[in-house]
Amino acid sequence: MKTCSISLFAAFVVLALGLPFTAHAQDATPQEALPSENTTMFAIGSTDILDTYLSQEKYKGSEIRIISEKRKPWRKFMQTFVNEGAFSFVSNRADNNDEMGGAYRFQYHLRRLWNVATSFDIEAGAAIGAHVGFLYNTRNSNNPAQAYADLSLMPSVAAHHSFRMFNRQAKLNYEATAPLLGLMFSPNYGQSYYEIFSRGNYDHNIVPTTIASTPSLRHMLSLDIALSRRNPSSMLRIGYLGDYQQAEANHLKQHHYSHLIVIGWTKLL
Repeated sequence: MKTCSISLFAAFVVLALGLPFTAHAQDATPQEALPSENTTMFAIGSTDILDTYLSQEKYKGSEIRIISEKRKPWRKFMQTFVNEGAFSFVSNRADNNDEMGGAYRFQYHLRRLWNVATSFDIEAGAAIGAHVGFLYNTRNSNNPAQAYADLSLMPSVAAHHSFRMFNRQAKLNYEATAPLLGLMFSPNYGQSYYEIFSRGNYDHNIVPTTIASTPSLRHMLSLDIALSRRNPSSMLRIGYLGDYQQAEANHLKQHHYSHLIVIGWTKLL
């Protein structure tokens, strides 16, 4: 992942934590004034995958995701629940081998909400995330697949700007997370899944992680615009999702970089 992406996230965290105090921000918007939001999104785009347990080659191709996001106000906080399913199909540079992968992710965010200006809110807090998945290499005969499972604690920030567009209610959103601490499953270098599960040869397969071993970033910029001028409770969402995940454990390296276009709809409750 590029260093500038991490730097941008760090700058946004500093801004999120400092702005409410330096700019004399108001208290959080009253809970009764904030609607709950249910958003369903489809994302499609390109992905770049490396897993040295399966191959030293990088594989590139396409990815599709289905994302469900629910936001609910709670006192001076905003709760966000994210469920996501993903499928990817990638090929190596020689185009003579393929990999297929699937994943499910869940995240729960609890962020303090500040109303910085009449039409501008900013959120900062923490999230917990869980991820399970697999990657299958169509050519490998000895170790053809890799399993993924991890749990992480993440700082979480978001910002929202409401305005009018084409005489309709609109809102610009930005949100970002990066893993700070966690646990992940990983076979050791040269260890087969047969040794782990059939022979019970545990070899540090549950690995503690930090931001140093998993320097990753997930962020999304999106625009919501009301489908009706008179009723803004249903909104169309379009945006960009950048998900740059990478890890190093047990002398094995992996990364999964995705650039996705997002389209969906938001229902205000």
